[in-house]
Amino acid sequence: MALSPLDLAHAAGVTVRAPARLHLGFLDLGGAVGRRFGSLGMAIDRPATEVTVKRADADAESGPDAARAARARDAVRAALGVTQAFTVAVDSALPAHNGLGSGTQLALAVGVSVARLSGHPLSAREVATLLGRGRRSAIGMEAFETGGAILDGGKAMTTSTGDGAAAAGPGAPPPLLARLPVPEAWRILLVYDRAREGLSGDAEMKAMATLPPFPPERAAHFCHLVLLKALPALAVGDAKAFGAVIGEWQRGLGDHYAAAQGGARFLSADVAAAIAVLEGDGVPGVGQSSWGPTGFAIVGDAAEAEALLETLRQRFASSTNLFFDCVRGNNRGAEFVAL
Repeated sequence: MALSPLDLAHAAGVTVRAPARLHLGFLDLGGAVGRRFGSLGMAIDRPATEVTVKRADADAESGPDAARAARARDAVRAALGVTQAFTVAVDSALPAHNGLGSGTQLALAVGVSVARLSGHPLSAREVATLLGRGRRSAIGMEAFETGGAILDGGKAMTTSTGDGAAAAGPGAPPPLLARLPVPEAWRILLVYDRAREGLSGDAEMKAMATLPPFPPERAAHFCHLVLLKALPALAVGDAKAFGAVIGEWQRGLGDHYAAAQGGARFLSADVAAAIAVLEGDGVPGVGQSSWGPTGFAIVGDAAEAEALLETLRQRFASSTNLFFDCVRGNNRGAEFVAL
């Protein structure tokens, strides 16, 4: 982040730019191998949430998702016992329910700003806990904090640590296990379906509760793939090897989620068709972020990615609901500019 937590204590306001994130998958949905969930994700440079929070004589909010931004302001202020009024202007918001972490990034942009303008140097993780964010995954808060590719450790199946010490409570976000920079040469192709929205809220909770049992052997295999194949490949910048793991993992998860997605691996059939073109062109690291509908493809070379982007735009020119973009990883996290 551009500013230390204390830099905002006497500022009139702050503008925050928070990156979107891709959620690449859960390792163990049922906790069969010791902890539940566990996830890998990465921050991306575009699209982004941009919010301006200012001290004021009276509360006001404006812009897309203004009501949700106001709820975050009010919740953090109440939790900290702050009486100062703030205006919140959402200059740009991530597409809601698209698998990009829109709710978490907006809540953290507003919540961290309110906390720090009020003299409370809270981290994104601390604010997320106040707001009830990160109950299954820490990818969003860690993407906000410093960006990069992130692996979290999921949720303990018990509150006992085994040594007599108290573990983090059930509402605490999962611990950060690893953070690696997204290689500068890599590009991520994004496939949007503007006619669809992914599951969220109560619908997401119901879907998670009705999924079939997650086989222990599949969870163990995914853990092995991520720890001993994906992360080493990421560390040395091998996009093909990293992508091969992500593709296999996504296919397994897509089959598991199919019952909640109309019987298919992808929520959007149009996104699935575009992803199939990329796979046919030899890109192994493809999938759907979270509940979608946004699809992604990880490419190790900028020129190759731009050529594939043009192929998609030409091939699906008549599919006006589809939108394509080519973006970089974000290794900085949210950026703060004091006013």
